[in-house]
Amino acid sequence: MRDKSTATRRAAVLLSAALVGAVLVPGAWADDHDGGRPALNRLPSFVVASSLRTTTYDGVSDDLLTAGLGKTGLAGAAPAIANPASPTAAELRRLAIWTNYRALVDIKPSGGYGRLWGPNVDLTGNDTLGEGKIAGTEYLAYADDGRGRQNVSLLVQVPASFDPANPCIVTATSSGSRGVYGAISAAGEWGLKRGCAVAYTDKGTGNGAHELMTGLVTLIDGRLADAAAAGGSSLFTARVPAGSLATYNQAFPNRYAFKHAHSQQNPEEDWGRDTLAAVQFAYWALNQQFAPRVGPSNHGVRYRQGSITTIAASVSNGGGASLEAAEQDTGGWITAVVVGEPQVNVRMPDNAQVIEGGQRIAAAGKPLADYMTLANLLQPCAALAEAASGAPYLTALPTATTSAIRQARCASLAAAGYIHGTDTQTQANDALTLLHEAGYEADSDLLHAPMWDSQAVPAVAVTYADAYTRSSVIDNLCGFSFGTTNPSGAAGVTPAVSPMLTVFALGNGVPPTNGISLVYNVTPPGGADHRLATADASFAGAACVRRLWTGRDSRMLASVEAIRVNANLHGKPAIIVQGRSDALVPVNHASRAYLAANSVREGSRSQLSFYEVTNGQHFDAFLGVSGFDSRFVPVHYYNIQALNLMWSHLKNGTPLPPSQVIRTVPRGVTASGVPELSVANLPAIVANPGSNAIGVNRGVVNVPH
Repeated sequence: MRDKSTATRRAAVLLSAALVGAVLVPGAWADDHDGGRPALNRLPSFVVASSLRTTTYDGVSDDLLTAGLGKTGLAGAAPAIANPASPTAAELRRLAIWTNYRALVDIKPSGGYGRLWGPNVDLTGNDTLGEGKIAGTEYLAYADDGRGRQNVSLLVQVPASFDPANPCIVTATSSGSRGVYGAISAAGEWGLKRGCAVAYTDKGTGNGAHELMTGLVTLIDGRLADAAAAGGSSLFTARVPAGSLATYNQAFPNRYAFKHAHSQQNPEEDWGRDTLAAVQFAYWALNQQFAPRVGPSNHGVRYRQGSITTIAASVSNGGGASLEAAEQDTGGWITAVVVGEPQVNVRMPDNAQVIEGGQRIAAAGKPLADYMTLANLLQPCAALAEAASGAPYLTALPTATTSAIRQARCASLAAAGYIHGTDTQTQANDALTLLHEAGYEADSDLLHAPMWDSQAVPAVAVTYADAYTRSSVIDNLCGFSFGTTNPSGAAGVTPAVSPMLTVFALGNGVPPTNGISLVYNVTPPGGADHRLATADASFAGAACVRRLWTGRDSRMLASVEAIRVNANLHGKPAIIVQGRSDALVPVNHASRAYLAANSVREGSRSQLSFYEVTNGQHFDAFLGVSGFDSRFVPVHYYNIQALNLMWSHLKNGTPLPPSQVIRTVPRGVTASGVPELSVANLPAIVANPGSNAIGVNRGVVNVPH
């Protein structure tokens, strides 16, 4: 019979964990013996046992980091699928790693790939690792609450170089709404090179798609199945009554439901807990691999809660999830945090403020629901502002079409009273001014055009509006849906090849993606690509999405309140890196706001440093495009430096450099073109930043201009 004190202690720990939202690994107690028997390494209760699969890779034909492609293959053409009508799980995994690796870094050698980062570049920045293939074992499974509706993908990679005597874990929570490999180049690569286990999760959003006409859904490994047959093994199935779905399909054929938008669960509320779950799954995997056996079929517990050096790391949404996990972690699972450009919604203290160059940023700390719906409304017009002249071009539409859209959007904004001016130029200048007043940096002026033209902002605005209002796919919130279109933009067309076949590998979880468009259904009949549905690019729909926030929709307000963070890291050492020019997640609403709130909530206990990179923007992958390469620098380079600095701090006690502005040097354009990126463009993070220091004191953040 279990000792009463042990049972009481366990009950208290479980209750405490429940109160803070943590998930504990059963059996992971240092002195948990039952009747004299050693503790067993039990699969965490949130892991769906039937979904668990383990695969070992030899590091030659296939591997953890490059799926057998190596440094050269990652930079080359997309890996082929032998039978395009029936991709295998291995083929989809390889294609997913190829896609997600390239999605977050500049893959061109002239931009630094293969020289400053990449599978072949070692931790000291030297080209010594050949093709960079890494042997090891993968553990893949779903986490769920027992209903089969969450099915959050968890993945642990344990490299063959893992040292059981010096264990470490690095998280790589997916960026954006990507699949489980969505941060493999951002954090996974560094962790694997360091010999750490890497704990990935798609945080309940990644690439779960449902083709409504056919009933096809994706499984955990990307293969397809009929939704009814898949049941609880589906990555995501839209919960729509059969009769309602049939009616919807008749009115809106060839539409798709996506997990982030249409799960009706506000998955962002659980991103921190999902990241903690990934860490705990990693503990189980490491015990399974390195703990001694207890009996013929069980392993013991070698690594107990808090005994492994664990860095929560990722970028964008994954960065925000890492911060949330560190805030929610009161059990010592996470040792430190290193994140880039975190998308995080800060609950700002009354006395918190951000000052740049002596001027207060009055709008600092707005949630994504506010700034993204505003940007979606104004950016097409603001792109014509004088200060935005010469912006890089990122769209498949003809220049004349894009120009006409922008002019029409300006006219509609003015007619509705959002902006002022009687001519397009004045209207565009006013739209840009409003973005400045809303917290967007002037450093971002050239990026409003490509952020909207590439459809990054419209996609996020609509997807998050769906998620925050917990809308069903059949609601067509504000007239929007996701569907296939023909070259002229008309929706409802039956695709020659179903996007579902490769959506797991090529999709990003937020349409438009992999041949699935963002559709405006109101006009013309049957709907069309939102950019082409009306002359002003579906202005009425964008205005409707904006009103969900300004009109204080109760569903949206409740969801946003549920995802706000307090910026209390409980004294954990942490680094945040972000580019000042970020036009997707503005620095004033993310990193600067988080730093201000943290200085209030943690005060002298805070160990947070913030490194702000001038000429850095959100999408390093865009640096391979003309106009981006000459003007902007890779933030990824500084994410790597930050991880190295944190490692030195944890292992050697080296102090973390204080918060500072890093003044980079754009490559520019010479007579022979854009020069090769070099360390001369990328000054180091320094211990004594002098006039570039960012001041932080009792909620007031002072950033030198």
